[in-house]
Amino acid sequence: MQLCDLGHLDRAVLLFGGPYSNVDAVTALIDRAKGLGIDPSHMISTGDTVAYCAAPNETCALIRSLGIPTVAGNCEQQLAAGAVDCGCGFETGTACDLLSVGWFGFASSVIQDDHKTWMASCPDLITFTHCGKRVAVLHGGLSDVSKFIWSTSPTETFMTEIDLIRDAVGDVDIVISGHSGIAFERYVNGVHWINAGVIGMPQNDGRQTTQFAVLDQAQLRFHELSYDAAQAASRMQKHCLTQGYHQSLLTGYWPSEDVLPRDLRGRAKG
Repeated sequence: MQLCDLGHLDRAVLLFGGPYSNVDAVTALIDRAKGLGIDPSHMISTGDTVAYCAAPNETCALIRSLGIPTVAGNCEQQLAAGAVDCGCGFETGTACDLLSVGWFGFASSVIQDDHKTWMASCPDLITFTHCGKRVAVLHGGLSDVSKFIWSTSPTETFMTEIDLIRDAVGDVDIVISGHSGIAFERYVNGVHWINAGVIGMPQNDGRQTTQFAVLDQAQLRFHELSYDAAQAASRMQKHCLTQGYHQSLLTGYWPSEDVLPRDLRGRAKG
């Protein structure tokens, strides 16, 4: 396990996940961060830098050039290892499993070696202290990098991961996660669990905007991110990434809800 401690970050910290090869969204996020007065040294990504969209190398280059601390998601791990799939753990034959073949195949065929080397160096867990609170950042779960944890997941699911984090780095007050694609916060036995959301794909709520979070004075606020979704979708079409996620950028809905637990399916659509 690779660990990285950033020390004390007592100014506002911008938290985001899932750039997903969407360089247009990353560019918009950098502009928003500047407007909020947040330096790249106080921005942290929960991983999956490369995924569905069409600009994997440009997205990696931008994040690397700014030195944004990035947790290794399953996509970083799989691409760095030269694996044949994204490692999301989708059930074989589901829509999500079948759709992943297209975008992961594209990403693995074009990603540059220096970006794969960087991905291999990304830590599994980032820690820092913020306003006296101990914070841990991971991708999905520490038991499984591609573990989907939702707002409706059982308390025991959260506690299992929190116990593993404590075993690895000691006590924590806040956990920042990603992977599932939908932002939420939940308090579990005194620990503030925050999924910062993703910036590269909508939240399956019918809106083009995506989400990130800002932790300031130990208070959390979710922010919506607007970017040129039409341009990002056009990039995907030019590279024949037309399995459905290109439409998601425009409609705000995922091409499949297979990955969602039943109690969340269709909720965003009323």
